[in-house]
Amino acid sequence: MVDWIYIIILVSAGLIVISIFTSLIAFRFGAPLLLVFLMVGLGAGEDGLGLQFSDADAAYFIGSLALAIILFDSGFSTTLASLRQAAAPAVVLATLGVLITTAIVALAAHFLLGIAWLQSFMLGAVVGSTDAAAVFFLLRAGRITIKESVRATLEVESGSNDPMAIFLTVTFLALIASAGLATNPIAEFLLGFGLQMGLGLVMGLLGGAVIVFIVNRVELEGALYPVMVLACACSFFALTGMMGGSGFLAVYVAGLYSGNRRMRGAAALRRFQSGMTWLAQITMFLVLGLYATPAGFLEAAPGALVLALVLMFIARPVAVWLCLLPFGLQREETAFVAWVGLRGAVSILLAMLPVIAGLPDGQLFFNTVFIVVIISLLVQGWTIRPLANWLRLIVPAVVGPVERVELELPGTAHHELVVYRVVEGSPVIRGKRLPRWARPSLVVRDGLSMRLHQAGRLQPGDYVYLFIAPRHVPLLDRLFASPALLDADDRQFFGVFQVEPGQPMANLATLYELAIEDADGKETIGDYMHRRLGAPPEIGDRVTCGNVELIVRDLTETGGIAGVGISLEADPSQRLPKFLSGREVRNFVKKLLRGANKGS
Repeated sequence: MVDWIYIIILVSAGLIVISIFTSLIAFRFGAPLLLVFLMVGLGAGEDGLGLQFSDADAAYFIGSLALAIILFDSGFSTTLASLRQAAAPAVVLATLGVLITTAIVALAAHFLLGIAWLQSFMLGAVVGSTDAAAVFFLLRAGRITIKESVRATLEVESGSNDPMAIFLTVTFLALIASAGLATNPIAEFLLGFGLQMGLGLVMGLLGGAVIVFIVNRVELEGALYPVMVLACACSFFALTGMMGGSGFLAVYVAGLYSGNRRMRGAAALRRFQSGMTWLAQITMFLVLGLYATPAGFLEAAPGALVLALVLMFIARPVAVWLCLLPFGLQREETAFVAWVGLRGAVSILLAMLPVIAGLPDGQLFFNTVFIVVIISLLVQGWTIRPLANWLRLIVPAVVGPVERVELELPGTAHHELVVYRVVEGSPVIRGKRLPRWARPSLVVRDGLSMRLHQAGRLQPGDYVYLFIAPRHVPLLDRLFASPALLDADDRQFFGVFQVEPGQPMANLATLYELAIEDADGKETIGDYMHRRLGAPPEIGDRVTCGNVELIVRDLTETGGIAGVGISLEADPSQRLPKFLSGREVRNFVKKLLRGANKGS
């Protein structure tokens, strides 16, 4: 009898079920969900319930495959709009930021813990990247609605910085194995970097194009498309790795390319990938938790605590500040990006490489990194929402569609079935007419379905069904949304007072005794804010002028400022005097230069 088969299946499926139900507790108490999955694995492992799992190769294989699935879905769900908005700062963070973080952690490991130089740099590279799964799940599954530019920067960075950390870790591990005898390490480093990233990018674009071609041109049974897409993504991940490129970069780029191309059944693909990503995420953290042995953590704990503190409070903030200086982010935005540098599965996976390579202190390195990840998820993961509130980066949620269903209609028509719930105080309740192209097909009131002419005037609580093109959804969001002024939290975020952006800035300066330049007084409030921001405005953007904060309340359809709020409370960025933004640094340098010129 092969009863052990049933035992393995029972234990594996049971742990997944326990992890899923435990997530309810995580949501209730605000705990980082990925930490919960990790704790379930630890609790079931050797020092918990006693399950034995010590195969590092198998754990690395399962983790790598799961990470490939997660990265593909991360790319697939990243829109081009987010990519355009965040590409430059995110790419700098994903490359230069990882290098700076690696260097600072390496210095701390060498001088504070007495670790040899190559091992120190390898340790820095292992914890050098943020975890895509941790960041995506905390920002999305955690229902934290932050400013779009900040969210996009964090998500694109976390999805694209793994290849750099992996490349650095493998490079330093190879140098350790060869006892640092490389003939020309700098040239080999640059050549290896170019090969890894170049092949990863090219193979990713090729893989994305192949996926789009097959989905749109090959006739298959409908249920096979999601399976085929995921299998193709994994195939290009493996093929790129076999060729010497970065398979993780390839699979992310393939998802990014295919997710932003028009494909039939895209909604079904996203639903399938969402489920597979959850399964991959749970499986990966369970396996990593099972592999770890907490009995060995005591020896690694002091060094891990030192590295975790250096990483969270020195390395990550310094790297983020230096990388984001040229991009005009505000002080509180830079501080938030610096704090949301969660470490996760990628760091633990990379920490397995020294064990697999048979390094003398390989297990100690693994335990050290494991503790660093736990501290990061505990401290940073548990404080993301309070910090976002403190820095006033959480944007009040706008009531949008309750449900969106993509429809595959004959011919070339591309429409969605969109369902809105009518809320009290929304423009449609206040008498705003729906456009002709947005006539509801169905209204559900008190459980009864009726046509629009039967329903008459829309009432709060109605569910309205519309068939529209996706590009029109943002316009309808504005008609069905609850106005910000009706909610006390929104008033706290946007300020109690409201002014027209077309009013002269001089009038506001006179009213609140603001010291502004003469040239500023000739501008409108909207133009003044746009110039001070130095970038396209976004809802929630703040401009400090004396003791007053001007806040972007709403935008026009073309991206201009349509509404401005006024807050008389203290600017949260003043609580971060050392975290100067790029604009503040430039102004400070200009003042120094002007003073030097006057002195001469």
